[in-house]
Amino acid sequence: MLTLQSDLHGNHLLGALPSHEWQALAPHLELVHLRTEQLLCDSGQRIHHVYFPTTAIISMLSTMEDGSSVEIAAVGREGMTGVPVLTGGETMPNRVQVQCSGFAYRMSAQILKQQFARSDFLRRLMLLYMHALLTQVAQTAACNRHHSLNKQLCRWLLIEIDRVASNDLTVTQQLIADMLGVRREGITEAAGKLHDEGLIHHSRGHIKVLDRKGLEARACECYGLVKREFDRLLPRLRQAETVN
Repeated sequence: MLTLQSDLHGNHLLGALPSHEWQALAPHLELVHLRTEQLLCDSGQRIHHVYFPTTAIISMLSTMEDGSSVEIAAVGREGMTGVPVLTGGETMPNRVQVQCSGFAYRMSAQILKQQFARSDFLRRLMLLYMHALLTQVAQTAACNRHHSLNKQLCRWLLIEIDRVASNDLTVTQQLIADMLGVRREGITEAAGKLHDEGLIHHSRGHIKVLDRKGLEARACECYGLVKREFDRLLPRLRQAETVN
């Protein structure tokens, strides 16, 4: 059980709540450790819990009939999983799986749904987050179709370091390939080029971003578009509430 609002600040959505709102949610939030590749909810399954990551990264994956999958969105400290429960759905249309181990706050989906119906502030906050998340999903689909693997890798790495607030990533090239829906050999080649240019350092199971500005310059416009949308929608709401 949480006792201080500062405990919530690892997650941006929870940290945006005014005191009376977090007092209503805090008794229902449980800090849990999520392990890499842990399945939180499969496609078509009923959503029993929602997760607000603090240090973990959770992937939303679209899975094909042949078993292959591709990441359609990454959820970190900026967001939450399980938004269909707030829009009238009870099941997930895609797989929700832990990409990078870490911590998250878990909450009953039904309790969040009840609070969503009662609170104007929470409803406004969650609707803004859904807008930003849909932008990420749509832009990821466009990026996978139209941009080179080198640009996709730069976008993906930038999103990851934003989600964990660190330039160090514990990630394999195979995992990146799975997330982007490409062959590992392609990731090896693309990562090698970034390494040679001094933008990243990569070793087995680890990537460190050395030059963020250089990485941004080589990424496609998709990264900047999605980041601007998150920055435009969510911080503005927090600042307005603080002033009031």
